[in-house]
Amino acid sequence: MPHLIDFKQVDEAPRWWAINDDVMGGISQGSLHGEEDISVFSGELSLENGGGFASVRREPEAFDLSAYSGLTLYVRGDGRRYQLRLRTDRLFDGGAYRALFQPNAGEWQHVNLPWHEFEAVFRGQRLEDAPPLDPAAIQQVGLLIADRRTGPFRLEMAWIRTLKSGYVGRPFVHR
Repeated sequence: MPHLIDFKQVDEAPRWWAINDDVMGGISQGSLHGEEDISVFSGELSLENGGGFASVRREPEAFDLSAYSGLTLYVRGDGRRYQLRLRTDRLFDGGAYRALFQPNAGEWQHVNLPWHEFEAVFRGQRLEDAPPLDPAAIQQVGLLIADRRTGPFRLEMAWIRTLKSGYVGRPFVHR
């Protein structure tokens, strides 16, 4: 199955930009950069000044993923909890659909995220009346950490693939 996003490509990391809690007075730092055959989302989370999140977003690109049942990430984490965030035009500006995942520290893992696991959120709060994620309308992919733990974080990524239609299980997923 082809990669939706291949982090081994030299031109992938420059397509991502950081949006950290400094937009609201915080001092957390986070960015995505390329290393040998991977990309790394890393930085330092701080709860000072009302902060507590670091994120990166990929440049907008329309994805029609309606033929698939979700996404699979191949990542090596640090034991912290992350969010894969998807944006569509069905939510107001600032709203996103998130799925949580927590890979084991130091271990390459497949993380399977079926569409039904994505929930609509705005500034960390669930949007109860939001429409469900429409995989045909995805316009942007992002990552966020906001686990309320200060200190450094590091998530290594090799690729993001589509999950085959009809997939029902969740092997290799740690929350």
